[in-house]
Amino acid sequence: MTIDKSALGFGTGERAIYATDPWTTRGRLFAEGGSPTRSDFQRDRDRIVHTTAFRRLKHKTQVFIGPDGDHYRTRLTHTIEVAQIARALARALKLDEDLAEGVALVHDFGHTPFGHTGEDALHEVLAPYGGFDHNAQSLRIVTKLERRYAEFDGLNLTWETLEGLVKHNGPLMTEAGEGTRGPVPQPILDYCELHDLELASYAGLEAQVAAIADDIAYNTHDIDDGLRSGYLSFDMLEEVPFLAGLMKEVRDRYPHLEPDRFTHEIMRRQITRMVEDVIGVAQARLAELRPCSAADVRGAARTIATFSDEMAETDRQIKKLLFSRIYRHPDIMRIRAGAAQIVTDLFHAYMADPALMKSHYWVNHMAGLNEPARARHVGDYLAGMTDTYAVRTHTELFDRTPDLR
Repeated sequence: MTIDKSALGFGTGERAIYATDPWTTRGRLFAEGGSPTRSDFQRDRDRIVHTTAFRRLKHKTQVFIGPDGDHYRTRLTHTIEVAQIARALARALKLDEDLAEGVALVHDFGHTPFGHTGEDALHEVLAPYGGFDHNAQSLRIVTKLERRYAEFDGLNLTWETLEGLVKHNGPLMTEAGEGTRGPVPQPILDYCELHDLELASYAGLEAQVAAIADDIAYNTHDIDDGLRSGYLSFDMLEEVPFLAGLMKEVRDRYPHLEPDRFTHEIMRRQITRMVEDVIGVAQARLAELRPCSAADVRGAARTIATFSDEMAETDRQIKKLLFSRIYRHPDIMRIRAGAAQIVTDLFHAYMADPALMKSHYWVNHMAGLNEPARARHVGDYLAGMTDTYAVRTHTELFDRTPDLR
C-alpha cells in the first residue's frame, strides 16, 4: 500500500480538518469546568489510567491463563501495546492522539478474568438475564461502577471517548434501529437514553485507529507468546505467506541470529508492515471522501482506518493459525474448561448467598433487588475480578479448584 509521506503528521503538531477537535467536544453527561492545562481528551485519558479497573488489568490474562513465566502478555501489557500503536497511527494521520490513546486504554476494561473463556462462561450464566458483553461492561464501568468522584458515578468521560469505546468496531445498529451484530446490549441502550451516542453512525477516526491497533497488537503478541510457550514453531509460521516472507527477510539479513532476536525481528516487521498498510488505506479513503470534519467521517458509509484486502487476508490467515495451533490446543482447552468452571461456580455461589461477596457495597446493594438485578450485580462483581483473585476465592469456597497449569 502506497503512503503519501508528505501528508504524514510526524513532528508537525498539526491536526487535520477531519480530526476530532478537543476544544469543541460535545461535552460530558455532567457538566464540569474546563482545565487551563489539559484538553478534555487529555483529562479523559488521565482519568482512565487512574482507575481501579485499569490497575486490575495487570492480573487479567489474555490467552495463557496462569502462565508459568512472567513474560506472557496480560490485559495490561496488551492495552499498553494497543495504545502505543493507536497513538502512532493517530500521529501519522494528524488525529487527536490523546483521544485515540484514551479509547485504546479503556477498550478492555470490561473483560472478565481468564480472557474470553471467562466472558463466555459469564455470558452463559447471565443468558436468562440479558447475557454479558465486555464492551457494554466497559461502558458500565466508566459510567457507573467506578466510584471515585463526589458529584457523579463513573468517570464522566466526554461524549467522544464514550462513543469510541462503544463504536470502535463500527455502528451497533442500522438507521432502522436493528442491531448490526445481534441485539444491542441493554446497558448501552440504557446509557444512550441519557446521552445519545448515535449508535447507527461510525465512530471518529481516533476510535477507528484504536480498533485496528487492537488487531495489530494481539495478532503480533499472540504469535510471540505462542513461540515462547512452544505451542508455535517457526515452521508453523511458514503456513502464512506473509510471515514466511518476513522470516526469509530476517534470515537473509541475519543468517545466524539466535531465536529470541529472530522472533523480535519478525514481530517488529509485522507491526510496521501492518501499521503502514493501515496508513496507506486511510490516506486513500480520505482522499476519496474528502471529509471536512469529524462529522463527515462519522457519516461515511465505511470504515476508513482498516487493512487493505491483501492485509485483511493475511489477518485471516494469522487468526486461523492461532486458532488451530493455540486457542484450540488440547492443553489450552483443558485449562479453559477449568477457568469456565471457576466463573460458573462463583456465580451460583454468590446468587445463593450474596454475603459471600467480600464487599459491603455489593452485599448492601443486593438487598431488595429482583432476580435479574441481583444477577447483574453478581456479574459486575465477577467481571471485575482478576484471575488470581477468582482462583483464590474459589479455593476458599469450594473443596476442589481446577488446576489452571
